[in-house]
Amino acid sequence: QVWSKDFWTSARANFTYSTGVYDVYEEPKYKESYRQHAGRSVRQVWGYIAERLFIDDEEAANSPSQADFGSRYGGGDIKYTDVNGDGKITPADMVPIGHPTSPEIIYGFGASLGYKGLDFSVFFQGLGRESFWIDASDKYNVSRNQFGTAPFVNNTQLLKAYSDSHWSEDNKDIYALYPRFSAYHNLNNSAVSTWWMRDGSFLRLKQLELGYTLPSKISSKLRMESLRIYLQGNNLLCWSKFKLWDPELGSYGLNYPIQRTFNIGVNVSFK
Repeated sequence: QVWSKDFWTSARANFTYSTGVYDVYEEPKYKESYRQHAGRSVRQVWGYIAERLFIDDEEAANSPSQADFGSRYGGGDIKYTDVNGDGKITPADMVPIGHPTSPEIIYGFGASLGYKGLDFSVFFQGLGRESFWIDASDKYNVSRNQFGTAPFVNNTQLLKAYSDSHWSEDNKDIYALYPRFSAYHNLNNSAVSTWWMRDGSFLRLKQLELGYTLPSKISSKLRMESLRIYLQGNNLLCWSKFKLWDPELGSYGLNYPIQRTFNIGVNVSFK
């Protein structure tokens, strides 16, 4: 919109909602209806419902058996809900959890304005209705060429967030961020569950730019048609419920982070 010879504005926005479900899925007729894939999103995840951590070995021994994971477990390990009430934790207790792993909502919006030689533009980018799971596995994943975030196993580093909040004999916090530390692959604690589920939605200040174009009478003296100087910033801010790392990295926060960049440039047009 041109408001006068010296002032103009513009705005833009986009919004996409996309989802897909299985109409038919070749699978057994499960006793538990929640195990059926038909009618669910193609990106739906099934996992265990994590209640909290076991406060000690005695509580673990007197709870529904979690031996199906094939890993030693006890105080400080994740306690799961026996959904079907059969007295043991098995894949039959896995239920649909979270949003799909691909965002169902993607959006962006921005605005630009100019006054005389000055111009300013801003653009925001975001997504919603997406879940991801912190990669708590300490088993080498060949397809991604990386380890999980489980500390100490396979020489994986200890994240400060895990150091600050984990179950230990001295601090039996049953709602700590991380279960007890171990030096082996703990299948009980790396199972897909609500314990590691996180909201992947975010809003990012994707780009901000400020520019100044020299008056034509000055640029013409320099034998130029126009000369514009600008300062640009990318990935400046991000708002998200998830705080451990950039949510756009998803499950594995030890990858190379998304960069915040600043650019100074000059656009020159010659006659």
